[in-house]
Amino acid sequence: MVEKKEKTEKKKSSAKKKREFVIARGKRKTSVARVVIKPGSGRVRLNKILVDSINNKYVREIITEPLRYVGPEANSLDININASGGGVMGQAQAARTAIAKALVDYFKSEELKKKFESIDRSLIVEDPRRVEPKKFKGPKARARYQKSYR
Repeated sequence: MVEKKEKTEKKKSSAKKKREFVIARGKRKTSVARVVIKPGSGRVRLNKILVDSINNKYVREIITEPLRYVGPEANSLDININASGGGVMGQAQAARTAIAKALVDYFKSEELKKKFESIDRSLIVEDPRRVEPKKFKGPKARARYQKSYR
């Protein structure tokens, strides 16, 4: 009996050590991005590289877009993004969706969710479109090989 009480006390003490972070996922085509948001100094990292060091300004803007609508509270958060699959733009758009979802979960704000949806619905809702598979009798999904009867 004594051992069981000790175990329950240990479980209670570990439950008090609640870490304050949020994990979210975003998808675009074949790209998947997982985001971890926690309190920090305002660093945004994509695959362990600071987003500020990405050369393409357009990709940088896509990734950090949800942070612009949150306000100054976003400057006190560390955001780590792990993106895989697809290309550069697909990963950027997947990261954008994942960051927006994570911010809504972190702040537990229904107003923020409505704000994101009114600005651009793809901030919260993933795009279900995928590439259509190639069929036989053609070079692409819908195009067909040409015939010549000369």
